[in-house]
Amino acid sequence: MPGDPAVPHMIVCGDDALAHRLAAELHEVYRTQVTVVVPVAAPVGETTRLRTTGPARASALLGRVAAAVGRAPLPRQGAAGGAPDTGVRIMEAPDLADDVLTEAGAERATALALVHDDDETNIHAALRARRLNPRLRLVIRLYNRKLGQHLEDLLDQAAVVADPGMDPAELDAATTVLSDADTVAPALAATAVAGTRKVVQADGLLLHAAERTPPGREEVADPGLCTLALLSSTTSDPGGSEGSDSSGDDGPRLLPGDAEVAAATGRGTVVLEAVSSTGTPLPPRRLGSRRVPLASLFSRRLRWSVAGMVTAVLALALASWRFTGDDLPHAAYLTVLDVLAIDDPALDEPTARKILQLLSGLIGLLLLPVLVAAALEALGTFRTASALRRPPRGLSGHVVLLGLGKVGTRVLARLRELDIPVVCVEEDPEARGVPLARRLGVPTVIGDVTQEGVLEAAKIRRAHALLALTSSDITNLEATLYARSVEPGLRAALRLYDDHFATAVYRTLRAAHPQALTRSRSVSTLAAPAFAGAMMGRQVLGAIPVERTVLLFAALHVAGHPQLEDRTVAEAFKPGAWRVIALDAAEPADRQRDLAAALPYDGADREPGLVWDPHPGYVLKPHDRVVLATTRQGLGELLGGNPAARADPETR
Repeated sequence: MPGDPAVPHMIVCGDDALAHRLAAELHEVYRTQVTVVVPVAAPVGETTRLRTTGPARASALLGRVAAAVGRAPLPRQGAAGGAPDTGVRIMEAPDLADDVLTEAGAERATALALVHDDDETNIHAALRARRLNPRLRLVIRLYNRKLGQHLEDLLDQAAVVADPGMDPAELDAATTVLSDADTVAPALAATAVAGTRKVVQADGLLLHAAERTPPGREEVADPGLCTLALLSSTTSDPGGSEGSDSSGDDGPRLLPGDAEVAAATGRGTVVLEAVSSTGTPLPPRRLGSRRVPLASLFSRRLRWSVAGMVTAVLALALASWRFTGDDLPHAAYLTVLDVLAIDDPALDEPTARKILQLLSGLIGLLLLPVLVAAALEALGTFRTASALRRPPRGLSGHVVLLGLGKVGTRVLARLRELDIPVVCVEEDPEARGVPLARRLGVPTVIGDVTQEGVLEAAKIRRAHALLALTSSDITNLEATLYARSVEPGLRAALRLYDDHFATAVYRTLRAAHPQALTRSRSVSTLAAPAFAGAMMGRQVLGAIPVERTVLLFAALHVAGHPQLEDRTVAEAFKPGAWRVIALDAAEPADRQRDLAAALPYDGADREPGLVWDPHPGYVLKPHDRVVLATTRQGLGELLGGNPAARADPETR
């Protein structure tokens, strides 16, 4: 059972890489007590549901959790698989029955994460857990987004019925349904553009922490949105590349004041920046539009042919008006009738009229195949109006996205939300993301990326970055190696399932191409922070590491916080603890429920609700909602915790 009641207790149910990384994230970043419930097959004839974890098994599981953050195996104490001094406890159970959840501490826990691969298992456990503890914060891993939305509403309604006195803010974070694809898309998009996964998503905007070296005498430092930290004075020293100990005087300084930043010459900084496009934007096309421009409806040769025919008819009409003496409208009318061969022969007419009629008939014969060609070409164009576009000539600075599966589809939507030019490569024409690419008008190459010429068709030589997101590790690696052989300096990020394999690939590619940026990502590594943030409540948007410390980004309602209420933005800034970096300008009824959630890309224009870098003199009202950059200790103080009990020199 959990030890210190002042420390939040979290429960993680699952036994895959995401569960291990999530447990490590909760323990290492948020300093919570964690109970990991691992599924295990029940022996034949066993009647008890709960099993005590053996020493060898518990040690192995704790080692996996510790390895998820690259640390030495955590020490294990206690016969039940617990580790009071480490805050990580291991349990085994064949299923998540009521007695298992009770033994894990669900009745008193702060949050429960259900991250099994099976949606049905997660749903059953969520229903049981909500019945045991209406105030328990549930984070559920589901692949079906529509089902997830319905499940959120159902569980929230069940919480209200069971506990009518629940605080609205607590209810707002009661249930969160996430999928791997949605949570990793922002980090992968930022990797392609900014080369980092230190990102925070807020109100549809991607922000990343960029390290800046000290500017020269004649250089002017770009402050970005705000300065998050002053780096250690030893970061430029090879012997201190990891930064000084955070408790020292020269260690990193989180959320420094403006005067402190100005006085700290010679030290690098970490600034907050918005992820933006660096390449040539694709030609605009409204989402879902079925209008086909004339240039794509008819070929250039056919357009010139039609123009020639029209010019000839006009010339004949003018000649008829000139030589026959008819008024211009009547002469034009007769000429059109002659061209279409629906006029009577000019037997008793003057010679000029007969010659013009013969010329008009000849023009009509020439016009007939042009009209037939136009009809056939227009029919073919309309049939392929929704077909995939080819990469346009001269495109450069774009992102080549390999794979339009579950993850690739979400990343494609995120990149286009940021107006970043993309060229997709997909082997299966019926893949999940192909309809989205067609609706967005994104150029797409259908073919096997491992075959010669496919990446060249995607303009890989002029690309800004390569994102290899197929479901095959070998395909991603082969495509990256081939792309590097074509363009050695290309920025590359590849999705790899196995963490150890990803580490080995990253080190090898970095050694072989030291001048090029290389990133290898696993879905579990990128998804764990989002799941952990949801377990901490919707107010936590994300966390960004700064050397050995961690900065949190949280969305809070001003009401009930005397440190913020009726204070100006400048007065609410507490150096080293928290800083207001954005203000939600939307009306309370129109505010996005979860600022960290990815917005569905439906093509509709949406006004951003957050105002970044608000005026220092703005007075915060109780109905306002703000986004803060804060330390763990600062967030604990704002939320009414006891910061002295959780004082940590690394958060200072």
